[in-house]
Amino acid sequence: MNKKQKFPYLLGSKWTATQKVDGWRHFQVVNRKNQGKWVYAEMVAACDPHVRFWMNAKLLQDGSQWQAGWQSLQEIAALDTEATS
Repeated sequence: MNKKQKFPYLLGSKWTATQKVDGWRHFQVVNRKNQGKWVYAEMVAACDPHVRFWMNAKLLQDGSQWQAGWQSLQEIAALDTEATS
């Protein structure tokens, strides 16, 4: 029986960082790497392809750090307001 792939829709997905990373908030997953039980995502800034880094894909599930899709500053502010209420 084949094992179910973790994070099957990771490649090509878009994310918004709640805090700026190297000056940017909007990123896209351009590569994935499986190492043992861990899955890593290569993130690239939407506005600057030179800003790229690898991270554990599990961190994308932390809503306090990452939001799925590209969110506007107003949407991020609304999420922050909801979280502190």
